[in-house]
Amino acid sequence: MTLTIDNIKQNGWLIYETIAGSRAYGLDTPASDTDIRGVFILPKALYYSLDYIPQVANERNDVVYYEMKRFVELLARNNPNIMELLAIPRQFILHRDELMDQLAQEIFLSKLCEKTFANYAFTQIKKAYGLEKKILNPVEKARKSILDFCFVYQGKEAVPLEAYLNQKTLKQEHIGLAAIPHLRDCYNMFHSTTIPYSGIGKETSNDVNLSSIPKGETTVGMLYFNKDGYSVYCRQYREYWDWVDKRNDERYKKTTSHGKNYDSKNMMHVFRLLRMAREIATESKLNVYRSDRDFLLGIKEGKYEYTELVAQAEDLKNELPELYAASDLPDEPDLELINRVIISMRAEYYNRKD
Repeated sequence: MTLTIDNIKQNGWLIYETIAGSRAYGLDTPASDTDIRGVFILPKALYYSLDYIPQVANERNDVVYYEMKRFVELLARNNPNIMELLAIPRQFILHRDELMDQLAQEIFLSKLCEKTFANYAFTQIKKAYGLEKKILNPVEKARKSILDFCFVYQGKEAVPLEAYLNQKTLKQEHIGLAAIPHLRDCYNMFHSTTIPYSGIGKETSNDVNLSSIPKGETTVGMLYFNKDGYSVYCRQYREYWDWVDKRNDERYKKTTSHGKNYDSKNMMHVFRLLRMAREIATESKLNVYRSDRDFLLGIKEGKYEYTELVAQAEDLKNELPELYAASDLPDEPDLELINRVIISMRAEYYNRKD
């Protein structure tokens, strides 16, 4: 069965739906998208069959619904994106079945949050830095070929192939290559305008061509193909232009306009997550709607330097072990209690339908 957002709602399987993300944090701007998250319960036939479906999303992935079992599994791991759904302010909740009363945040909050929130925060730092590298090291659209990674040993120097061919007024199509035993990616070069050599390679090739060399032919040089360098370039080229094709242009323009060369939205979420982790330790609750909105939006607007933010984030992270050690939170959620709760919820839901 193909399960969609629409048929979950139409069949009445949805028990929770809320606006999430920047709008629920109070960090939205006019350009912000609206993210929707929800929880549903599969009917018995699907739940007990091999067709169990843990979650469903729309094409843009801005609407995601979790089957209750999957939702609670993630809660039990203290997954930050899922934990915050239990503490969304009521004004953002679109639908809430009374069954959700049984999934109180107190059941799930534990010292695991120290690691899950902090680790997730630092993945955002890596993403921010990854964007910085792409901005500062763009890859030209015109793709290089294997010929750009070939060099000819001449005297004591390695001369780029193109320079060598121009110097000798030769064409690469008239070059024959023969592998040199025990010298990786090195080849003897032969030249002839009458012998049908295979040439060094085409623009679209991934490796150099080898030719059958008649006996008695004299080498004109030795060629080295930097195959590893070409492989790295191909990966970087693909990653960069995939990123260009898929990037959020508005977000990219915002990042480049403030001149800091990092993804300021990612860095904003680093501090949101770390501060939430600290509040969980000191207050034993999740504060989704942010009272520190001005500071967080200042980060998003690029008011701070990247290195300054990373240093502050490290300080915040380093505070957490001591705060969690002093906290009254359990080391981890009580899985037996959680099992009893979800069994009760599912039984109650199915009894309604019978």
